[in-house]
Amino acid sequence: MTEESGLDRRDALKTLLALGAAAPLAWTRTLPAQAAGLTSQQLAGQRVIYSYSGLTPPSALLQQISAGQAAGVIFFGGNISSETQIASVIQQLRQAQQQSPVASPLLLMTDQEGGEVRRLPGAPTMSEKQIGASKKPVSAASSAGTGAGQNLAGVGMNVNLAPVLDVYYKSGNFIDQFQRSYSSNASVVASCGMAFITAQQKTGVAATAKHFPGLGSATTSQNTDVRPVTLNVSLSGLRSKDEAPYPAAIAAGVKLIMTSWAVYPALDARHPAGMSSAVIQGELRGRLHYRGVTVTDAIEAGALAAFGSFGNRAVLAARAGMDLLLCSAQNPGQGQAVVTALSSALDKGQLNRPAFSTAVQRVTALRHGLH
Repeated sequence: MTEESGLDRRDALKTLLALGAAAPLAWTRTLPAQAAGLTSQQLAGQRVIYSYSGLTPPSALLQQISAGQAAGVIFFGGNISSETQIASVIQQLRQAQQQSPVASPLLLMTDQEGGEVRRLPGAPTMSEKQIGASKKPVSAASSAGTGAGQNLAGVGMNVNLAPVLDVYYKSGNFIDQFQRSYSSNASVVASCGMAFITAQQKTGVAATAKHFPGLGSATTSQNTDVRPVTLNVSLSGLRSKDEAPYPAAIAAGVKLIMTSWAVYPALDARHPAGMSSAVIQGELRGRLHYRGVTVTDAIEAGALAAFGSFGNRAVLAARAGMDLLLCSAQNPGQGQAVVTALSSALDKGQLNRPAFSTAVQRVTALRHGLH
């Protein structure tokens, strides 16, 4: 495909997507007033990201969106066969949202880190490690951020679950084996992450710094997707190395931060980071003064085997301070189960209603700010 024909195709896709964005006038209502008119199920839905399998969104997902019980959707490689196909799917999802009592755009996201971790073909082609090792890493990171943002925006997505800010400890370990870390040097990670975030968010696509407070010390076998992981890094080590890139990301205005599912005994010996108020409220919001949206890693992760059902895990994460719950098992029923559990916990007083509303308002502000 020539560059010119590629641009023509992008223009056509943008025209198609613009048609789906033609109903934002209702979005001007105030955020608290909007939330006040929602049922508990709908309020809960504002905190849940859904997923599905295959190339066509199932009717169950479209129904959840139309009912105002979804904040957004995450896409995986199996959901995407071409730019035109996924742009058409996104148009369909937006049309379902326009039938919803919730007048906020959907968060439409994927993992477009670069290198091996890409769901869409194209930019960024360099991995984070290649960027960090290049002659001009900050410039390369900025170009990657622009490329990622333009790529996602071109098909109608508005959130990238990148960049990874983990500072790897040893070559070939969990985060380094797929070249997902810029460097073993925290200052390089900080400068590259800041450049990527700034450049990408200029395209209108929100960036997500991950996996707070850091997975850089995890060995190859310490995969939270598969099993519980405990990372015995000292508090001074966590703050001087693992968390060191985050002040720069926050200063750059990063829209979302994803927590890890590892346990960090130096901060909280009992709870994974995404279920720990010490990590979320203490370190991230307290010490680092982060005011944006927090999002969990996959709620179905093997690391959470001891914490019961998907719904129970979500309630624990929400109680600890997570705003968005990522349901990425590629089954809309998972998202529905989480919505039901959150709604029930809210109605029973097991979740603090003012705190719940504040989380919804943060998410709603993010959704409006992307359009």
